[in-house]
Amino acid sequence: MKKLNRITFNPEVMGGKPCIRGMRVTVGMIVGMIAAGHSREEVLKLYPYLEPQDIDEALSYAAWRSEEVDLPLPTA
Repeated sequence: MKKLNRITFNPEVMGGKPCIRGMRVTVGMIVGMIAAGHSREEVLKLYPYLEPQDIDEALSYAAWRSEEVDLPLPTA
C-alpha cells in the first residue's frame, strides 16, 4: 500500500473516522457519493475545498480497507 498523505485520523474529528486532510469530510462520504453515481466533477463542485487527489486517496484507502482482514483478539 502506498503512503496516503491526505487521509487523517483524529478522535476529535468525526469520531476518529478516516477523513480528508483533517476536515470534516470522511472517506466514506466521498466513496458513497461516487458509488451512488456522482462524478468526480460533481463531488468537487459540491465540496470546492476538496482536490482531485483527495478523491483518489479516498478510493485507494477504501479499496485497501476492503481487502484488510480484521481478526478478533484472543480473550483469556
